[in-house]
Amino acid sequence: MRGDDKLWYFKTLGLRKIVEFILLAIFLLFFFGPLLNLLLLAFSGEWQYPDVLPTSWSLEWWSFVLADESILRSMWLSFLIAALVTLISLIICIPAAYAFARISFPLRRFFLFSFLLTNAFPKMGLYVAIAVLFYQYGLMNTFIGIILIHLINTLMLMTWIPSAAFENVHRSQEESARDAGASPFKVFWHITLPMAKPGIIVASVFTFLSSLDEAQGTLLVGIPDYKTMPVIMYSIIADYPSTAGAVFSVILTLPTIILLFAARKFVGADSFANGMRLK
Repeated sequence: MRGDDKLWYFKTLGLRKIVEFILLAIFLLFFFGPLLNLLLLAFSGEWQYPDVLPTSWSLEWWSFVLADESILRSMWLSFLIAALVTLISLIICIPAAYAFARISFPLRRFFLFSFLLTNAFPKMGLYVAIAVLFYQYGLMNTFIGIILIHLINTLMLMTWIPSAAFENVHRSQEESARDAGASPFKVFWHITLPMAKPGIIVASVFTFLSSLDEAQGTLLVGIPDYKTMPVIMYSIIADYPSTAGAVFSVILTLPTIILLFAARKFVGADSFANGMRLK
């Protein structure tokens, strides 16, 4: 390679690195900028425009939020509902996901596609239509009604992702276990289910977080007796300074971050990526 070619090559490589660095910096700014601003606001005592950083720091609104019994009850209720919704979704959807993946039956693709319908319409319009039915069956302002409205949002996640995970399990491995004398249940329990586990875990994590963040359906069905964290968030933003809203937003965001890191640590990054079909 001649000297001029080498110089052109290194200039091109340097320009590409600069462009990549700029794009990465823009991505980090848009991704982490709002989170950083939220953290600064949550711990600020006084912060007014045009100051770049808070002029004083305080934990006053942390004490206010954590000392409010109604807020603590909403936290407990949110985690309880999210855990129950995830458990019920697993019980209902895992057999359905296996059936969609392994059993051929009439209108199979139609029924699988029907799980997308809950996300094909504006959520509030869908909730209002469901509320009409809930009124008729006495499910408004009930714990069961809230569980049902959350399940409607999670059925797609808990069916589509595990179904894809079951489809990725090679039938030859199951057939080898059957040839060795294993029963169909043992093959499913010891071969199929462990290999589909990453997808099931990913679906469970997303289901838990989706239920934890559900606000509109809970607001429509559960008010006035059942107020979860996202529902309480509306009143905090409306009635208190932005600092209180930032504190509660941090509290609402922490479970998401902790759960994702825990899943990545204990399941493994490769398995977690496989469950999300990223590899």
